Amino acid sequence: VSTGMTFNDLYLPSEELCMAEIFRDAGYHTAYLGKWHLDGHGRHNNVDPDRRQGFEYWKGAECSHDYNHMLYYVNDLPEKKFWKGYSPFALSRDAIRYVDNHAGDKEPFLLFISIATPHFPHNSAPEAYKERYPAQEIQLPPNVPAEMAAEVLPELQGYYAHCTATDRAIGELVAHMDSLGMLENTILVFTSDHGEMMGGHGRKPFRKQLVWDESLHIPFLIRLPGTGKHRGASVNAPLTTPDILPSLLGLCHIEIPESIEGEDISELIREPDPESDRAVLVMHVTPFGINRDDPAFRALRTSRYTYAVSPEGPFLLTDHREDPFEEENLLDDPAYATLRADLHHQLMEKLKTVGDEELFPREYYIQKWGYTLDRDNINYWSFEEGKGRVQGPGMKRR
Repeated sequence: VSTGMTFNDLYLPSEELCMAEIFRDAGYHTAYLGKWHLDGHGRHNNVDPDRRQGFEYWKGAECSHDYNHMLYYVNDLPEKKFWKGYSPFALSRDAIRYVDNHAGDKEPFLLFISIATPHFPHNSAPEAYKERYPAQEIQLPPNVPAEMAAEVLPELQGYYAHCTATDRAIGELVAHMDSLGMLENTILVFTSDHGEMMGGHGRKPFRKQLVWDESLHIPFLIRLPGTGKHRGASVNAPLTTPDILPSLLGLCHIEIPESIEGEDISELIREPDPESDRAVLVMHVTPFGINRDDPAFRALRTSRYTYAVSPEGPFLLTDHREDPFEEENLLDDPAYATLRADLHHQLMEKLKTVGDEELFPREYYIQKWGYTLDRDNINYWSFEEGKGRVQGPGMKRR
């Protein structure tokens, strides 16, 4: 399950303790390939070494959605380069070169590969992969209004094509690591940051950061060494983004620093139980851009239910087992009153841990952090660059 975010194109302050710094201090080589999107100093600029949060080997750039002509920089060199061809394939080839160079090292390595696909724009996927998904043969989910079919189908065709091509790119890397015998001592993780609405609940194909599963229910696949008995096992209990780092540290037997948020669920990963459950917090407190008319939300997600509130009060309760497309809002159903009260209590307890139990409106955070939205509330900018806040795309500072 993906957590919400605040705005795009913001700077993650270098003083924050992050993943690669922890692994580096534990004796790992650290490497990053691909899209960064945490620097906030211009999408086409290189990321300064002291802002790479502990990643030493670097072939990346802040942000690009031109998947067939994607820019990158090599370490500290100033020259702008471009991946050859479709970027997921190029990134996979470069990752293969990296593992070839480090397969014989005595020290372990942390390699983070940030492939930008699948992501809007969808029509830029390779034609050979789009041909596998003729738009007229795609069946839309029942929560997509019929009148949106003409808009959604070509987007889904490209989205599925990006997914399949990306799967091939990752598969080639994994197969190569297997040929080197590296899978016996390597943890592999595949996940994403968000899904896309693709017409679900009447929302545009490329919308995200919303409370429904099309946006927030994303894959998390992990392969551990020596876990053949659990091959293909599923865990229905959700995890959320902050849980990933402490869980990986637990799997690698690295001490978890006190400042790290999230829960270590490494034992559940080692011994997957499909009947286990937990409740995780997902939230988006400052809707902006095309989502500006949707409520800011805080939500609780369990294996079966989503319960969501806005600053105005509760607004959603769905049962994924009985209603996987979330077509029925059970919030006012008397049969769910006790469950709703329990989920609300759990949600408020979790919000206390992040200091958000007052359910502040989005304007509170915009003012607190010194942002200014444009007149249409589509983009934003900040005038506190000295505090690490940098202007959003196409905007001017006040």
